[in-house]
Amino acid sequence: MWIFGYGSLMWKTNFPLEEKLIGFIKGYNRRFWQGSEDHRGVPGAPGRVVTLVSSSNAEDRVYGVAYKIAEENVSEVTRYLDFREKDGYQQREVTFYPCKEYLKPIELTIYIGDISNPFYLGPAPLDIIAKQIYESEGPSGRNDDYLFQLAETIRTLIPNIYDEHLFELEKLVKKFKNGKTISEL
Repeated sequence: MWIFGYGSLMWKTNFPLEEKLIGFIKGYNRRFWQGSEDHRGVPGAPGRVVTLVSSSNAEDRVYGVAYKIAEENVSEVTRYLDFREKDGYQQREVTFYPCKEYLKPIELTIYIGDISNPFYLGPAPLDIIAKQIYESEGPSGRNDDYLFQLAETIRTLIPNIYDEHLFELEKLVKKFKNGKTISEL
């Protein structure tokens, strides 16, 4: 079994794995449109974490990490991920393309919080999303720490990729940390 990490799974796996590959899936965009009341926010004051949304461009790419799970660990890892991704995420099967072009594409599982789930917050102006991320905190920590860790992980693992949504939010949240208001952004 293979699992695709495009958010916190990129730096915090917490499960046994056999192998990992850097690469991408096609036809999606990574967006901070999923509410989090269980990790990066609380009930009534959700944080925002990433989900994948279908793109109108079938060639759009989301880069991340594919993890191979040993057969004997599939059941345990699936239970763990189903619990970890419980706030509105569903499993889907997609094709993963390793960055090492000599490797063949892999069919794998992703967890997506689509528009039908109750925690889906959807699009909003970036400054509003940034303010919500800056102000939110939950049992797993500050929401802006999640954003900064994701941005740093992308820069480290896939340095030649520019994720505009992610990096623009990072800039805006850093401005909030420096005392700017929405009108000053």
